[in-house]
Amino acid sequence: MDTNAGQGMMTTPDYQRFRRQVDQWQPELVREVFRQHQHLIRVKKEEVALERLAMIFRSALDISNRKGFKSMSVRDLSDTTGISMGALYGYIDSKDGLLDMIMAYGSTAARWAVRVPEDVATARERLDWVLRAHLYLSEVMLPWFFFAFMEARHFSQRAREQAMDSELWMEQLISECLAAGNASGEFRVQQPELAGALIKSLLQDWYLKRWKYRRRGLDVEAYARTVMEFIEAWVLAQRAPGQKTSERQSAEET
Repeated sequence: MDTNAGQGMMTTPDYQRFRRQVDQWQPELVREVFRQHQHLIRVKKEEVALERLAMIFRSALDISNRKGFKSMSVRDLSDTTGISMGALYGYIDSKDGLLDMIMAYGSTAARWAVRVPEDVATARERLDWVLRAHLYLSEVMLPWFFFAFMEARHFSQRAREQAMDSELWMEQLISECLAAGNASGEFRVQQPELAGALIKSLLQDWYLKRWKYRRRGLDVEAYARTVMEFIEAWVLAQRAPGQKTSERQSAEET
């Protein structure tokens, strides 16, 4: 699978710009999923297929998050998309096939989004980039993240493995940032793998329990800053008394 095809490197931690960049490479993301699953799709005109696949994915996620993927029928999809049931089978051979494509859609987006630019040099900066990109993507693609977590118990074995692999991949990426920080002297973390799993749970809390943070008046950028301050207070190897974290200092300067 080519996870670099078609999309530009994310260039900023700013949420609104991040969102625009994700919107720009959405067509290429759907194209990548189409090419990965051509053996399941009978419609061979790519441009026609891309528009309808995007519609099918959005509708399937919306229906599933309201009534459950297990309860969703092809008729539900037909009614929501306006595509006849017969035509739908030109794009999906079965619900399991649709599930495979939906999981590929989100996991490919995650791999594209968290790629760290070469000029982000230090482990501390790389960790900030990875966590911020993941949080921002979960805001842009909230229906997919919610679906992948909440519906996993109803997935086929293959789809459950895809969901678990995606989560473990992200944990590993975080752990690698922590281990690199240990090696460079920036961090002091005794168990980077366990720490990666704990940090991943902080990211999940944003899209699973957003109501708590809305009540506190936090948007995704404020939540990302708070998470990084919390993590830096834990993992930084050296911090002089009264020294501010990079995020607090930046916020106060602006």
